[in-house]
This record gives sequence, structure tokens and C-alpha cells, in this order.
Amino acid sequence: MGRGLLVAFVLQALVLLSLRWVDPPTTAFMLANEQGAVQQSVPVEYVSRNLLAAVIAHEDQPLPYRAGAFTWDELFGRAGAHLRGEDDPSGSTIPQQVAKNLFLTQSMSVWRKAVEAGLAAELALVLDDRRMLELYVNYAQFGPRVYGICAASWYYFDTPPSTLPVDRAVQLVGLLPSPGHVQRAPGGGLDFDVEDGLGWLSRSHVVNAQDRVPRHLAEKGFGPVEDAGVEGLAQDQPASDEDCSQMPEEVAELIAAEGTR
Repeated sequence: MGRGLLVAFVLQALVLLSLRWVDPPTTAFMLANEQGAVQQSVPVEYVSRNLLAAVIAHEDQPLPYRAGAFTWDELFGRAGAHLRGEDDPSGSTIPQQVAKNLFLTQSMSVWRKAVEAGLAAELALVLDDRRMLELYVNYAQFGPRVYGICAASWYYFDTPPSTLPVDRAVQLVGLLPSPGHVQRAPGGGLDFDVEDGLGWLSRSHVVNAQDRVPRHLAEKGFGPVEDAGVEGLAQDQPASDEDCSQMPEEVAELIAAEGTR
């Protein structure tokens, strides 16, 4: 048993360490999606700084300034609220969401939260903030089948992620809390008139982001993005085969299948 636990620990450590350089071909969340998943990774340098700044503002403002995946006060506060059946007072940090997206499921059990916290703490030890942000924007869910900012930017707006202006970036980060009740509008844009009748839920999160995030961006600018280790502007980067400057084939096929070109 001891040897088995040691082997498991070493394998886990190697998998987490490999994330410094390797973009996973899929994730637990993507595999669990019965509709399938459309995703293509892009280096974070080729992502609009408007989107990166909006992600930090909306999801985890302390990310560039915090040592570790979370603070213990926040973690204990979230655990206590969960046990009491109350609303989450702070929400998951970006490292916690990366751990969940890559390795776990949507279950809200206490045990899953505990595993998430442990994995997030380990990830924060082996990944810097730049790589953590890169993994987050590449594997976060932005639609029923759409994962990652490369696919999302082309799917909703027919544009590469490097060119997203503030208003479109804010709409996309608004989808993050509830990405399952939205679709591409004919000709592009967000359409919340979906079959499950829950489009109002995704819309409410987008409206909330539109109310809060632009003020934060106006105050902080790209400072938090630079402090996270992403320097320069996306449009100033040299052309690359990985820059997501062309619509991914899977995204084009999804749009064609939905008839929303």
C-alpha cells in the first residue's frame, strides 16, 4: 500500500509539473460534456489585454498579489458558509477553478471542494501566475460546448482573441459563472433565447459583469495583467502558428451546424 501511494504521489506530481509546458488535450469537464467540446489553446500573449484584465477583475482580483492559491480565511469562510447552506461569500479563486476544470467535476460536495483546494495549492506551487492565467482562459467554459477564449472569441464574435475590445471581453467573462444557457446569435453575438428556458440566468451574470467590470478596468487598466507576468500587447506579438488568428475548423463546423453564420 505504501509503495502504491508513493507511485500515485509521484505520478500526480509529474502531471502537475508537466502543466508548466504542456497544454492538456482535454479536461475532466470537457470529457463529462455529453454534447462534446470545442477547444483550441492559444498562448496568453495573443489574448487581448482587455479580456485578461476583465478575467482578473471578475474572477480573482488578488491573483497577482497573493502567495498561494487562496487565503486560509477565505477558504474557512467558504467552507463554513457551505456547511450552513449559505451563499458562497467569496467564490473560487482562479487556481481553484483551474484545478476543478482540469481534474474534477461539477459536484458541489464538501469532499470535492477539499480535493479542489488541495490540487489548487499544489498547482500554485509549480505554476506562476502567467501560466495559471493561461490555463484558465484556455480551458474555462464559455458556452454549452465552447471552451477556451480562442474558440469563444471566434464562435460569438468572428474575431481572434487578440482583438477583443472591452465591451466584448466583459460579455465573455460574464458568461463564466453560467456558460450553459447561451448560444451564438445569427450573424454573431450572444443569444439567451435558448431551449432550456434558462437564458435569463446567463444573461443576469453578463449584466452583472457589465455593471462592475468596466469600472475596475478604468481604475486599474492593464496593471494586474502585467503584475501577473503578461507583458506587452497582443497586437504587438509576432505572427505564430499558435496565435488563433484563423477561425478553428471545429468552431466553423459548430456555427454551420447551428445555422447562425
